[in-house]
Order: sequence, then C-alpha cells, then structure tokens
Amino acid sequence: MRARLVIWFWLAGSFICAQAAPMGAEEARHLLLRTSFAAPPAEIDAYARLSRAEAVERLLAGVRIDPVTPLPRELDRWTPRSYLRSLSEQERREWLRQTIQRGEDLRGWWFGEMLVTPSAFSERMTLVWHNHFVSSLRKVRPTRLMYRQNLLLRQHALGNFGAMLHAVARDPAMIVYLDNASNRKGQPNENFAREVMELFTLGEGHYSEQDVKEAARAFTGWGIDGESGAFLFRPALHDDGVKTVLGRSGNFDGAEVLDILLAQPRTAEHIVRKLWREFVSSVPDAREVDRIAVAFRDSNYDIRVAMRALLTSNAFFAEDNRASLVKSPVELLVGTLRQFGFHVGDPFPFVVMSRQLGQDLMAPPNVKGWPGGENWINAGTLLARKQMMERLFRIAEGRSEAMATGAMQARVAQPPPAASAARGRFQLAMQQVGLDPAIWPRQYAALDAERLVRVVLPATPAHSTAMEADPLARVRQLALDPVYQLK
Repeated sequence: MRARLVIWFWLAGSFICAQAAPMGAEEARHLLLRTSFAAPPAEIDAYARLSRAEAVERLLAGVRIDPVTPLPRELDRWTPRSYLRSLSEQERREWLRQTIQRGEDLRGWWFGEMLVTPSAFSERMTLVWHNHFVSSLRKVRPTRLMYRQNLLLRQHALGNFGAMLHAVARDPAMIVYLDNASNRKGQPNENFAREVMELFTLGEGHYSEQDVKEAARAFTGWGIDGESGAFLFRPALHDDGVKTVLGRSGNFDGAEVLDILLAQPRTAEHIVRKLWREFVSSVPDAREVDRIAVAFRDSNYDIRVAMRALLTSNAFFAEDNRASLVKSPVELLVGTLRQFGFHVGDPFPFVVMSRQLGQDLMAPPNVKGWPGGENWINAGTLLARKQMMERLFRIAEGRSEAMATGAMQARVAQPPPAASAARGRFQLAMQQVGLDPAIWPRQYAALDAERLVRVVLPATPAHSTAMEADPLARVRQLALDPVYQLK
C-alpha cells in the first residue's frame, strides 16, 4: 500500500511539473498567432518562459472591455426619425450618402483599434462574437447602432455568455437587423426567434417550427425608439398569452425564453463547438467538446472558463492542429501590420483590401456570417493575398516602381471604381504606411535565418529556396510563402 502511494505521489508530482514547465518558443508562437493576430519576437520570448496555464492567464489578465481609440463624434450621432421625415427626397439621398461614408469611417475605426490595442486577444474575441451575433451596416445603416453593438460585444467578449445573449437581444442594431421592430401581437415576425435558436444558442435541428412561432410571440413589442435610437418595449404590442417553448409553458416574455435556451445543454455544446473551430481545428473532438461544454455550463456560461479549457488543452497544442487553419483577411492584414511594426495613419486602404478578399468588416454576407476556414482561399484570393503582401513590403523597401505592376495588382491595390475622393484617400493613406523604426530593424534584423523562419511562419516553408541576404528581403520572402496564410 505504501509503495503504491509513493508511486502515485511521484506520478502526480511529475504531472504537475510537466504542466508547469515553460512552454517554449514554438508553443508560445502558436498561442499568440491564434489569439492575438501576430507573434512578434519579443512577445514570443516573454510567453516562452511561461507554462501553458500561466500564458493563458496572462492573456486573460490583459483583457479590455473598452477600446483605446477615440471615436469621431459624428459616428455616434443619431438622426431622429421625425427629422428624417421632414427631409426632401434629395436631402434624404444626401443623408444616405453621408451615412454610407460614416460606415466606412466606422470600419476604419475598428480596424485601427485592432492595430493599436494593447489587448489583441480582446479584439480577436470581439471579432469572433461579431461573426456569431451578426449584424450588418448594409441593413442597419446608422453607425451609432453598429458602434454601440461593437462596444457591447467587446464588453462581454470574455465575460458571461448569458449576459451577452440577453444584451444582444435588446440591442437596437440586432433588433433592426433581424426585424424584431416589426414583431407585434397578432403579426409576429419570426426572424429573431429563429436565429436566436439556430445560430446563437441551440444550433440547427434542435428545435421545432412551433418553438420558433411560440418564441416569436414572446419577443413581440421589443423595438427601438425612433427619436433616440434606444431600446424600447411597447406593452401594447406584446403578446402576453401562454406560450410553449421546448416543452415548457408559461406567460413568457423574451428574457424568459432566452433563459429557457440557456438551460439547454445543447447551447453550451454549440458555443464550444464554434469556439473549437475558431481556435483549435476545423474538426471538433466530440469528447473534448462535451467535457468543456459541461464545465462551461456549470460555470453559468463564463466564457473565460471555456477559453481557458480550450487554450490549455493538449488538442490546442497538438502538432496536427498547428498551421491547420486559414487566416481570415482581417487576421492576415492586422496580423502582418502588427507582426512587423508597420506604421499606419488612416486604416482605410486595409478596410478596402479586406473587403476585396471577402471580409467586409461590419458587413458579413448574411445572418450566418462569414463561413471562414478554407472558404477564405481560392485561386483568386490566394493571388490577391500574395499581391497585397508584395505591395506592403515593396513600400517598406522603398521600391515604389513595383507598386502598380500587373492588372491583378492594380485591381487588388486600388479601391473599386467610385468617387475620386475615395481613390485619393486610398493613395494618400498608402503613402503614409511604413515600418516603425522603434520595432524595425531592432527586433528582426538581428535574427538569424533559422530563427526568422520560426518566428514568421507557423510551419516549414512551402518553398525551400535560398534565403535573401538582406533581413527585410528575408521577411518579405517568408511573408510571400503560402504557409504564411496559415495559423
């Protein structure tokens, strides 16, 4: 018995030591690339000295709930409905034109925030939830609503999923996007009720059409005040009759229906499965998903619990799961600019580039969001991605003569045919892009070729060619390698 106890304590001690061992540079780079857009040398070195658990705790400790970039005041203004009704047809067209332009500015604001935030993990998670609780400027229009939804998602990004779900359901941008403003007693609109089940909580196939109809009745009367843009409940439009949702009956309102959805084990499983595909691999491990989902639900939907379990799991760090996911356009562009210390004044060109690559920030293609994964890559976008990387590093090298060579490069590097003002803004902003001397060459020029490859690429280069002699040319060479598109 004593001998068995000694062996048990020895094994337990070995396990604890193994868990607490420094993660090393390879695992540090992998963790940072998946959670923070980029993995610069200094950050890799800092995280390499930590254990997996310590590294994840550092990420969580640095989370922000507020952006650091001030928003231009005109993007947070609201035009009262009564004022809009007083405008002539020409004035309304001008208002719409200005609103669309402000939408571009709002996209640029968020892109800029992703570039400068001290907590890239916070913005990474905000982007994840933006693609889960989808709304779009194309339908919502007023930037104030989309801006405030962005604040809401950031505030809850690593907080409580239940609280975020309740907040999103009352969010004016979501109410407009999913037509709940027209949901009223006797004439229920089922759009929000359907999506809150299929996309936000349970997942497809785990509810009936009757559940949707009954839930829609619970959300009647939820709308927005046209004069202020704030959430407004209209009791006269609310159906206060008995509803039956997922086998439970009562005089439910919308908040009570959300609680019924949160009580379903499927909700935790659906969210964990989605987070797995975002951070671990495209094929979720059913047993691991179940394990993490139980902990997630038992914690009353604490998102930190789910992320801590995901990011410290053996599956996350498994060799087969490294360099197995494709960077989204935003991840590619933000990551490149952060990774190599590019200075950016006006982010407008990168908003345009991201759109051309298929990710129009704050305007996903439909309520299901961007499909992501391998859908980001095809023959056209892969070439476009390469051309964008080429342009960035040619700018850095001061070779302006190579900035507009070839039809594809012209198509990729320039905004779509539109107002000359937009073209001029694009060109002026690109002229201001350059390498930050505080980061370059100090962090990269000193790296030997082998270390540089390990820093820049998540796996062995696809093209085994001789490395350039100049450090900046080496970086450009690696950034143009297909493996750079992976994370």
